[in-house]
Amino acid sequence: MVIKKTPIERDWKAATQHLKRVEPGFHEVIKSQRGSPLEIQRSRSPFEALIRSIIYQQITGKAAATIHQRFLDSFPRRRPIAETIVKFDSKKLRSCGLSSNKARAIIDLAKHRLRGDLPGFAALNRLNNESIIDKLTMIHGIGPWTVQMLMIFQLGRVDVLPSNDLGVCKGATIILGRKKMLRSKQLEKHAKRWAPYRSIASWYCWRATEL
Repeated sequence: MVIKKTPIERDWKAATQHLKRVEPGFHEVIKSQRGSPLEIQRSRSPFEALIRSIIYQQITGKAAATIHQRFLDSFPRRRPIAETIVKFDSKKLRSCGLSSNKARAIIDLAKHRLRGDLPGFAALNRLNNESIIDKLTMIHGIGPWTVQMLMIFQLGRVDVLPSNDLGVCKGATIILGRKKMLRSKQLEKHAKRWAPYRSIASWYCWRATEL
């Protein structure tokens, strides 16, 4: 089966050329990555992708990976099943390492899935960024950042700016050569020049923190 390229994968070269032209500070970080694009995480469904995102919120990647694996081990073939999740009590979910708030968020997500209120990837691809955020943030525990990660890493949207992400703010501060950390509003204002490739700019901001 031929996998169709997402906009990020298709537009990467044009994006790097644009970013270097409008923001000289991107030259070094782009060169350090040798033009390598981010990896699109081709999850089976938004349901599974959002469960993973909820688990990964505000904890280290290593700890989140362990909790995620324990959670998946609760299901046949390690595929989360909404009908099963809604029957879990908080004790069952917390035994995987989930906080009570994350457990509640995953149960609410499963309820939305069962009601048919959670669009699939095909339906999401027909919506603009604002509509996706509005629809998915109705689910408990899912905020704009979580939806922005879905739009970047699963849908491959090219023009998403997670301005409240600490790593993006840090990286932008480095790229712009500022001494004082950029605030989210400052970043949003400055990053208008990065459009229509703010997802890719954000990825390079993350990479800049590693240099």
